[in-house]
Amino acid sequence: MPFGERLILASASPRRRELLASLTPRFEVQACSRVEPQHKPGTLSPPAWAEALAYFKARAVAEGNRGCWVLGADTVVVCRGQLLGKPADAADARRMLELQAGRESAVITGVSLVRVAARIERIMRHDRTRVWMRDDPAAIAAYVAGTEWHGKAGAYGIQDVGDRLIKGIEGSFSNVVGLPLECLGRLLAAVGLVASACPTGEPPPAG
Repeated sequence: MPFGERLILASASPRRRELLASLTPRFEVQACSRVEPQHKPGTLSPPAWAEALAYFKARAVAEGNRGCWVLGADTVVVCRGQLLGKPADAADARRMLELQAGRESAVITGVSLVRVAARIERIMRHDRTRVWMRDDPAAIAAYVAGTEWHGKAGAYGIQDVGDRLIKGIEGSFSNVVGLPLECLGRLLAAVGLVASACPTGEPPPAG
């Protein structure tokens, strides 16, 4: 493959892999093996933090794959001024879901394209989707009793809960899943990894 044409997804997420495949079949997968930072510096906004985490993952993989474009992504949830990442355990998952119950939250996914060669090239963007969660204690308890909340920002995956927990969304559905397709399509087109940033045919919102 000519220089610069390889694209690597720095994520083990099957959902992100499926979403990226809807834009291009030409990519490899190599998850970031480094432990990502856990605490947001007070000076960073949630969108900047999501972008920073995406860059951390992409840069770590790019350093071992010089000349290749590497895509990193990270999702955070903000509700009532609280930043919600991945829950530590079931009790933490319940806390996050109860906080969001009956309220609006913002799901923010940062994406970063990084290439390490003679110099470091990077492009970072983010997308934001408004989400309204149902106030349903029984549904929350049933969801926490399972395992789907593991590793999910805000303690849920919209593709898992559907309208059991989600009342509605405003914005990109794929952004809530973990990879904002319209935003990412523009980035990939800008560096020549896809032909154009044409509409992607996002999956419909849950419910």
